[in-house]
Amino acid sequence: MNRTVRKLFRWILPFIVIAAVGFLIWQTTRPDPVEVVVRPVQNGQVEKIVANTRAGTVEACRRAKLSPSIGGQIARLPVKKGDRVSAGQLLLELWNEDLAAQTDLAESEAASAKSRAVAACLQAEEAKREADRLIKLRKTGAASEEQTDRSVTRAKSLEADCQASRTSIRTSRARVGVARANLARTRLTAPFTGVIAEITGELSEYVTPSPIGIATPPAVDLIDTSCFYVKAPIDEVDAAAVSVDLPARITLDAFGDRRFSGHVRRIADYVLDREKQARTVDVEVEFTQTEDFQRLLAGYSADVEIILDARVDTLRIPTQALLDGRRVFVFSPNQSRIQERSVQTGLSNWEFTEVTSGLQAEELVVVNVDRPGISDGVHAVIMKEIP
Repeated sequence: MNRTVRKLFRWILPFIVIAAVGFLIWQTTRPDPVEVVVRPVQNGQVEKIVANTRAGTVEACRRAKLSPSIGGQIARLPVKKGDRVSAGQLLLELWNEDLAAQTDLAESEAASAKSRAVAACLQAEEAKREADRLIKLRKTGAASEEQTDRSVTRAKSLEADCQASRTSIRTSRARVGVARANLARTRLTAPFTGVIAEITGELSEYVTPSPIGIATPPAVDLIDTSCFYVKAPIDEVDAAAVSVDLPARITLDAFGDRRFSGHVRRIADYVLDREKQARTVDVEVEFTQTEDFQRLLAGYSADVEIILDARVDTLRIPTQALLDGRRVFVFSPNQSRIQERSVQTGLSNWEFTEVTSGLQAEELVVVNVDRPGISDGVHAVIMKEIP
């Protein structure tokens, strides 16, 4: 029996040695496992969005760059930068004593014309009563025809004087209106409630209106801080899918990761074609919450994400795990291998993609698909930290 065992052992031993050597060679020559970063397939929200191609800008709903319509010397400047003013409040006044005197003169002339008209019309009324009385007496023979005709003619003449005086009143009032309009041209008032952003000029300095075709700085820059929106350029390819009232998210560099809610309020009626830049369409996105206006400043840079469609509770994977829009690598913890798999997708953005078939919840997909060595069937281990 021992002889049989020894004989069997002599036959088996070479195979054991060969297998051990082969296993050793395989262990020393096989490639190291590929380190992968994985994410589980989970349910969540996926949105189809459109974003701006270049940074947008926070704009005030109303902003007026004001200047007097005539030139002159600044006589009054009752406001300064940063002041909050009300609609109709005086912002700047040019020297206008001559125009003020002309206005006073026109108003005095108008008052005088009114008094003359009152006197003329009273005389006309008296003459008419006298003429009516003589006409009655003429019928009874108590008044002569000549006396009656003279009285009627005089009444008509005074009535004409009355009408001319009334016309003179309207003329005088028109002169007052012209004088007041000329005086108003020297005064700059706030067209709406807002904050003074800039003032160009000081007391006693001269301001001149902007010549045709030549832009000059406004005397007063007034901003309405009660309403803001973002104007951002959208690629012409994406603009066709955008419509008014679509929901949107707004991010501003000044507020870090904070997101503001908004909606599309206007889409430009034309495409911008700027040299060396893609053709874009300006889209205006209005802030939804009025309390957000308290900390906003016109001119902030901003980005917008316009939500075209959304799935609230759907199977999703990180978009970076998707290859060619239809393939993923799935990591199997039991086999420590990755396998290529075809999938069907739905809505997608740069963060998540909806998966309609090909994957199940909690499966692990590889997200560092650009790592060298990743291919179907290779041995892999999960990377502890993302490089």
